Amino acid sequence: MELLTAAQQGDETAFGSLIDPFRGELHAHCYRMLGSVHDAEDALQEATLRAWRGLARFEGRSSLRSWLYTIATNTCLNHIARRPKRVMPLEYGPSWDATKDGMGEPLIESVWVEPYPDEALGVEEGLAAPEARYERRESVELAFIAAVQHLPATQRAVLILRDVLGFSAREVAESLDTTVASANSALQRARKTVDERFPEQSQQATLRSLGDQKLRVVVEGYMDAMHRGDVDAVVSMLAEDAAWSMPPLAAWFRGLERIRGFLVTGPLSGEFRWRHLPAHVNGQATSAAYSWVETEQAWLPFALDVLTLEGDRIKAITSFISRAALSREPEYYERFPDQPRDLDSAAAFERFGLPSRLD
Repeated sequence: MELLTAAQQGDETAFGSLIDPFRGELHAHCYRMLGSVHDAEDALQEATLRAWRGLARFEGRSSLRSWLYTIATNTCLNHIARRPKRVMPLEYGPSWDATKDGMGEPLIESVWVEPYPDEALGVEEGLAAPEARYERRESVELAFIAAVQHLPATQRAVLILRDVLGFSAREVAESLDTTVASANSALQRARKTVDERFPEQSQQATLRSLGDQKLRVVVEGYMDAMHRGDVDAVVSMLAEDAAWSMPPLAAWFRGLERIRGFLVTGPLSGEFRWRHLPAHVNGQATSAAYSWVETEQAWLPFALDVLTLEGDRIKAITSFISRAALSREPEYYERFPDQPRDLDSAAAFERFGLPSRLD
């Protein structure tokens, strides 16, 4: 109470101490709403400023946490109204054939769902509240984030507040300035949409069923096969209907034949040399790929290969390409004029607790 009083009287240090315990979960909430780490950071910064300016009017009729979530949610709704929804390449267009279509050009505009670092989740394990339907780590899996981006903004907010965070219908209605009946109706519609898009078994359940040892075999096997350039070994690890996508490229490949064609004309063509480190992104097993850059005499960040597993088979690989490290050739950088050379890739990998280069 003393901390709150001091903050309401203009003590910025007290305000920081007051909201610091909530920053991690609020950041994750903004990411779930927006599908973008960068947008989430902007939204959280704006929400924090709004909370600071409005703290003197906070009367304690709700908890401070609930009040902060109300501000963050409405800030995200404003952001959603100003930009197009984010999607995955598999939702953007049909599967490609690399042997005929090549790899395509990257889309510069921000239309893609972005990866989220597990470290940012902090201690977010299990359910946020007994009433929640999704574990917190389930609710940052790529399939869940992609699914909720298809919801209208209000439905998205209701579903996340109720089914991820476990807020009551009354609390959600008050946060969104609507009725309990309207909030419940929005929730039912949102659940139907997400249930149609979210797999029956989450990645968290899959990882638990595999266990650490079997998971390590899968990830290390994938990294080793990519390092050796062994196309057959990579393909042998995939499910029959596996998909491989590479944001910011719109191109993606479905099925073993097309993925093989992509591998032999792209990453395992012999043009690239690879090293990999294990990582964890969006609550999923991940391989961080580094490519050798002769001019730097170092391995530089290339992509985060997020693996979606089906049993011990790889169902999908989402390679979030670090644009600044796409090629050793200077003219290749010209395809990405909105990104500073090298800086973006280094910062992206460091965000995930990964080194910015391997010498």
